[in-house]
Amino acid sequence: MNPVTLLPFIVLIGAMFLMTRSAKKKQAAAAQMRNDMQPGTGVRTIGGMYATVKELHDDTVVLEVAPGVHAIYAKNAIGAVLDDAEYNRIVHGDGDDIDGAIVPDDASSLTEAAGSDEPVEADADDDSDNAKIDLGKKAEADDVEPKAEPKDVKADEKADGEADAK
Repeated sequence: MNPVTLLPFIVLIGAMFLMTRSAKKKQAAAAQMRNDMQPGTGVRTIGGMYATVKELHDDTVVLEVAPGVHAIYAKNAIGAVLDDAEYNRIVHGDGDDIDGAIVPDDASSLTEAAGSDEPVEADADDDSDNAKIDLGKKAEADDVEPKAEPKDVKADEKADGEADAK
């Protein structure tokens, strides 16, 4: 058989081997991460919940999701094991430095003039944006009379193209 004919099959088999090899490496790294968990370690589940490991079993983990609240999870449900600094930063907000403007809890600063407690008023001379639009019927629409039906077509007879729609 000609080697050129076998070349596409060889390339396909090589690509499949490389893809499965990288997937196996990722699975092995995730399994190693789960096996390295210790009680007291902060973790993130695959659902995005942060908790602390309390007990380890063969296939399960007991997590403390809140003080005094324990839940049993499968080891495969652990998405990431976090180091102490990252876990405390995310869960407890430790080390969050706010740079820049501080956003107020209410919207009062948006309605007050700068430096005073008086509400901001809209400009009286800017009537183009504040003009009210009348969405009611026009008076001339009431004056229009409905069109009269032609008297030569009887109600029982059908005109060309009309269907019996009942």
